[in-house]
Amino acid sequence: MAFDDLDEHEQGELVRKWLRDNSMAIIVGVALGLAALFGWRYWQSYQVGQQAEAALQFGAINKAVEAENVADADAIAAAMQQNFPKSTYSVLAALGVAERAVAKNDLDAASQALAWAEGHVEAVELKQLITLRQARVTLARGKPDDALKQLDAMAKGNYAGLVADLRGDALYQLDRADEARAAYQDALANVDPRAASHALIQMKLDRIPAAPAAVAPVPESPTTPATTAEKKES
Repeated sequence: MAFDDLDEHEQGELVRKWLRDNSMAIIVGVALGLAALFGWRYWQSYQVGQQAEAALQFGAINKAVEAENVADADAIAAAMQQNFPKSTYSVLAALGVAERAVAKNDLDAASQALAWAEGHVEAVELKQLITLRQARVTLARGKPDDALKQLDAMAKGNYAGLVADLRGDALYQLDRADEARAAYQDALANVDPRAASHALIQMKLDRIPAAPAAVAPVPESPTTPATTAEKKES
């Protein structure tokens, strides 16, 4: 018998019986649905609040830097790493720490800040830029082989000119002149000729002596057979 064949009373009784039999499941389902809804909204609100607070802290860093209060700027950045490790603002703050450390020639501190940023960044292009800066610091620390390994680990395609330029610097330090020359030539091909860095790369390339031109071997003259007269004279 189809449900539609029942009269309204019978239909109502069936509905009420179904509700009685399944009331607990319905209550639990509704409760879970509401909890998920409110939980998601709370999580979104929490995330927005975290980002807003991280943005305020990043603004405080900028104000401290403008006031030339580097110690306060670095202290706020360190606190951001603890309190907002997943925020892009914290990554940017760490990059600022590295930049200020390089200015003081504290390359170890710069490397540590960049390592933290590299381990917490999510945006691919920003991660590649951080790796590039880390390789530059590594090279400044006198470790060209390690710098080359860091450059090799970067994804291909982005920052091609900058990567090739730094690769040339590392190879030049290793006295691998031919490879350094090729790297600088690759850099020039990937950098806008109007950019100031283009002229600098050209200067680096010019300091490397030109590769000696290959000299073609002189073919040996074929031996002329001795004539009959020469044989008799001998």
